[in-house]
Amino acid sequence: MRRTPVGRQTRARGIPEATVARLPLYLRALTALSERSVPTVSSEELAAAAGVNSAKLRKDFSYLGSYGTRGVGYDVEYLVYQISRELGLTQDWPVVIVGIGNLGHALANYGGFASRGFRVAALLDADPAVVGSTAAGLPVRHMDELESIVESQQVSIGVITTPPGAAQQVCDRLVEAGVTSILNFAPTVLTVPDGVDVRKVDLSIELQILAFHEQRKAGEEPEDEPEDEPAPLPSTAATPARSSNPVRAAAAKLRRAATGAKPEAKAEKGKAQQAEGAEAPARAKGAERVNPEGERRAVMPA
Repeated sequence: MRRTPVGRQTRARGIPEATVARLPLYLRALTALSERSVPTVSSEELAAAAGVNSAKLRKDFSYLGSYGTRGVGYDVEYLVYQISRELGLTQDWPVVIVGIGNLGHALANYGGFASRGFRVAALLDADPAVVGSTAAGLPVRHMDELESIVESQQVSIGVITTPPGAAQQVCDRLVEAGVTSILNFAPTVLTVPDGVDVRKVDLSIELQILAFHEQRKAGEEPEDEPEDEPAPLPSTAATPARSSNPVRAAAAKLRRAATGAKPEAKAEKGKAQQAEGAEAPARAKGAERVNPEGERRAVMPA
């Protein structure tokens, strides 16, 4: 009978995914305390060791049950067992690694798998130059053996360390063979059907996030591009400069569009009005003329 991965076990029990993601942090901190023969630990001490706040830790543990004693704290060994059981680490989990390049070799040689309940059942690759070699004492087998290995070893967890171009095809084959949980190291997004869990590990993304924080710490935040501003009009003592106002300019454009008048026509009209205003005094002076007989008579302007 195929085992049910821990993700679906905890979801069935109503444990939030965020809590599940923190359980390995608590387990790592507790394991370190156990190795130092520390018998008990308070919620504050354990939260600090795991890198979370104590209120969140107590909330997470409330989903698992009450394992602490007021005034004493948590029994380290007992809590290690309870979290390990909740994560499904008290049983053996066979794992296949597909793609035995540099990263695949490193993962195959990682000693933390066995100590945490994971057994590398097989190493697979499609490259004839790699098939037949060994890594961590295991032979690299061809991808054609994937289905038979998954069935015979009851594998439900697959690890993909292939180049990005081959990752989706490998994922599809793993799912078709019956693998229901996938750890993806390839820098690409995988599409899987419902019921299959995928965890992505992208080292380049993590480095980019660190670069962002380093830039902030150095005070080198990118500056916004300065916006182009129109040059101010020249001003004189008699005519002070008018500040550029985009709202006023837009309103003037709307008025011109409504009246149908063009700026050039308005300028010519203004010049004509100025010329007419200059001629008015001259016409006023010539309003009265003297005839040859010395009589004055009114002359109406033409």
